Amino acid sequence: MRKLYEKNEILFAVLWILAYCFVMAPIKGNFEWESIWMLLPLLVFAAGITVFVKTGHLEKKYGLSGWPENMKKYLYFIPMWIIATGNLWDGFAPSYQGIGQVIAVLAMILVGYVEEMIFRGFLFKAMLSEGKVTTAIIISSLTFGMGHIINLFAGQASFETIVQVIFAVSWGFIFTMVFYKSGSLIPCIIAHAMIDVFSLFGADNELVDWICIGTTIVVAILYCIYLARLKTPDSEA
Repeated sequence: MRKLYEKNEILFAVLWILAYCFVMAPIKGNFEWESIWMLLPLLVFAAGITVFVKTGHLEKKYGLSGWPENMKKYLYFIPMWIIATGNLWDGFAPSYQGIGQVIAVLAMILVGYVEEMIFRGFLFKAMLSEGKVTTAIIISSLTFGMGHIINLFAGQASFETIVQVIFAVSWGFIFTMVFYKSGSLIPCIIAHAMIDVFSLFGADNELVDWICIGTTIVVAILYCIYLARLKTPDSEA
């Protein structure tokens, strides 16, 4: 794995993404989030990523070395925190009960960590090293959204999947811009985990869901325009 990373960082990132999609798609098609069989592969992915980063001392490169400085500059990430609660806007209704809900919450937290590391960490940083910032931002964001197409193979309805892809692309741009401009992936991991965890506690109201999606798209556009005007930590140094 280390040799592949040193030889071709983009291929390394793509293989991580493919492995994640091909492993998780059939599992999601056969088990609910309350199942331990959903949690275990996510633990394996998270452990593998963590070991790779720790042994290579890559915490700073992948934005895990600390919280961003000068929070005011990024509007304290308030736009991101607000829409991250969107799954709770239509009421409170836990998806599972007891230990099943606990397992599902742990799984969702791991999803936030794993997906941010492979899409924002590995893929975005690999493409950024090629010197094409705009291309790296667009591809990282779109790939993250398109990655949710695996839900089709897990039995999810096509229209629901398309809406989820659009929603994910909007978040992809927010996460990528926050990481690029702040140098820290930690806020993105937290926000991503919040979105997924809150989905286990929110009710299902179609109108509110559409309001949430529309709000996310608008906020994504405005917040990314704002972030684009900021200097990166490296340029300031």
